[in-house]
Amino acid sequence: MVDSVSDKLSESADIRADHLTIMKVALPVPVRSLFDYSLPSALPVPRPGCRVRVGFGSRVLTGLVIDISDSTSLDMKKLKFIEEILDSEPLLQTGHLEFLSWVADYYLHPPGDVYFSALPKFLRAGKSLKATETPYWRISDAGNEVFLQGPGRAPVQHRLLEIFSEKQQALGPESLKLASSNWRAAIAALEKKGLVERVENSLSAEEGAALPALKATKDQQQAIDSITASLVKFNCFLLFGITGSGKTEVYLQCISDVLANKRQALVLVPEISLTPQLVGRFRERFKVVIDVLHSGMSDRQRMQAWNRARLGVSSILIGTRSAVFVPLARPGIIILDEEHDASFKQQDGFRYHARDVAIKRASMEAIPVVMGSATPSLESWHNAKQGKFKLLTLEQRATAGGLPDIYLLDLEKQPIESGISIPLREGVRKCCKQGEQSLLFINRRGFAPAVCCKACNALIQCSRCDARMTWHQKQGRLVCHHCGKTNRWPECCPVCGGDEMVTIGQGTENIHQAIQQMVPDASIERIDRDTTRLKGELEERLQRAQSGEAEVLVGTQMLSKGHDFPNLKLVGILDSDQLLFSSDFRANERLFQLITQVAGRAGRADKRGMALLQTRFPDSPWMQVIAKHDYREFAEMALQERKLAEYPPFTHIALLRAEALEQSEAMKFLEQMYKQAKDLIATNPQMKPVSLSEPIPSAMEKRAGRYRAQLLVQASTRSPLHAFLNHWRSTIESARQSRKVRWSLDVDPIDLY
Repeated sequence: MVDSVSDKLSESADIRADHLTIMKVALPVPVRSLFDYSLPSALPVPRPGCRVRVGFGSRVLTGLVIDISDSTSLDMKKLKFIEEILDSEPLLQTGHLEFLSWVADYYLHPPGDVYFSALPKFLRAGKSLKATETPYWRISDAGNEVFLQGPGRAPVQHRLLEIFSEKQQALGPESLKLASSNWRAAIAALEKKGLVERVENSLSAEEGAALPALKATKDQQQAIDSITASLVKFNCFLLFGITGSGKTEVYLQCISDVLANKRQALVLVPEISLTPQLVGRFRERFKVVIDVLHSGMSDRQRMQAWNRARLGVSSILIGTRSAVFVPLARPGIIILDEEHDASFKQQDGFRYHARDVAIKRASMEAIPVVMGSATPSLESWHNAKQGKFKLLTLEQRATAGGLPDIYLLDLEKQPIESGISIPLREGVRKCCKQGEQSLLFINRRGFAPAVCCKACNALIQCSRCDARMTWHQKQGRLVCHHCGKTNRWPECCPVCGGDEMVTIGQGTENIHQAIQQMVPDASIERIDRDTTRLKGELEERLQRAQSGEAEVLVGTQMLSKGHDFPNLKLVGILDSDQLLFSSDFRANERLFQLITQVAGRAGRADKRGMALLQTRFPDSPWMQVIAKHDYREFAEMALQERKLAEYPPFTHIALLRAEALEQSEAMKFLEQMYKQAKDLIATNPQMKPVSLSEPIPSAMEKRAGRYRAQLLVQASTRSPLHAFLNHWRSTIESARQSRKVRWSLDVDPIDLY
């Protein structure tokens, strides 16, 4: 079938009558290849980057044309035809397709999944761009004249004109439906009369008109000068700035130069929680179209933001990790804020790392990439020290307050009540009396992380995971934070039948309750995933926190980075030992990052802040270096430890994960793959540098009802590792055993559990 889009394709398209045209098509299926389809002679040739409709088995799928050929290795009799051409112009340009192809090759992932990750859901489903556009209208000159004449015999129409007159901007359905449930008929009547006019985009703005920049410090100016001198070529900058040193101001001034050159900026943030405040600062500074892209938006909103970026309508795109794949009309710079954050790594399915992908994209686009952090990842720090990245430093806070003083509270010597020590309790009370804010950080949501039998000490476990269930008092449910399973409070112990169950430990819900009792007159705001599930809740709570309306903040890592609370004086970290003795090889790095980032929220204005760390190991060298705010000393210690253990950045690793319903199946599969891997290395001299660890059960062996195991692969250089992985993956895919388990190959994993 040929639709209207096909009819509108370029007149110069090659209409074939007597020779073969083969379309190389990417499909969103778990197969590491493109698929050949024949193009009917009646159809014009679609360009690479256009979508087509094709048959695949018994299904009809939306595919993406990647290449065009005049030959195929397949039997022509079995070759299917393109059924429909969906786009008259490419959605993705050739350069962007090449970038996505590199990503698919690097992560050894099915190309269809990778190509389609660059498209919003509406387009993946085969819908047209125009079908997803939201209509917008603005008042015309005639409409303004009619409005000034006063209400007539059409009150709904007059009310709409009144709204347009007040707002003086294009408005869409969300604004107009507030006037009346009958707004659609009224707007249609106004449009017919010429009193309002439809516009293509609601976000028209005066390009390049920026509000005055702040006066940069000496360190900031040096960083700005270095970055702006490289706007027309690739360069990778690591902006190492202590908390509160003004990294965002550096971003803003660099972007100002990018906008002056009529190019676009892509800004990546690790979490949605960082988006509202950052977007607010950008919109205050720049009078340009700024779009946002994250998972909290509707599919239609994401579609529209994606399209505006692709067409060059938006000058700045701010998004979470998946925004790294959004096509830009005029790319000028890529910025990663909090580059160390683990959220930049996709942990399931297509397991890419947005930081590494952004660096490659910037290289292919010949533009700079800027990675900012007060606690850089050890990989980035090592690359900077090796000269692969250019290191820029901000050593001083932008305000007069300086870094907060960090004090270690020895819990062996400090009595605690509900997880809060006496010095911390008194510190919170003092802040409330002086009109200052305090923040209590505990990276556990819920009321208590465990429920225990008082008689036999048995813990309530999740039946589907090797994990304890967390008590959520407000919900009145036990919840597994790994698989989501819920239970009621147990009537008796499942082990001994005892009838007295008690909670152990604290979560944010518990701490919130305890603080309410300690300072009953204080305004307390709890910010975690449980309190920010509804749309707009996160923004509202953060606004109350930033304005100072909330006197005490209680939260998880959602509050640990990127936020500016001007009146925050005291930070209390309740369980700083959580990562101290973890089996994770990145545990010490994450401990330093987490505590430094949380503590850094204090003293952001002119007053010096304070951070109290509750710990049972104050003499630990890691705790001592944290208390000194000395990232360089920490990095030296941690890198030495990594080198001895032969972990990244001194080796390159990949992880083969497997899971199955039967406990033995995952291990059996990995043992077979281990043998095949050893044979592959033995018979290929170029793969000799690759080493294998024997298969082992995962740290949490059972999760969501499935048993998990893993096999670690290492090499000192990347080339032999990827050569091995390419061959090995083909072996795994063809193995009969691979159909009995779920397996994945994770290139550059950030954890080993």
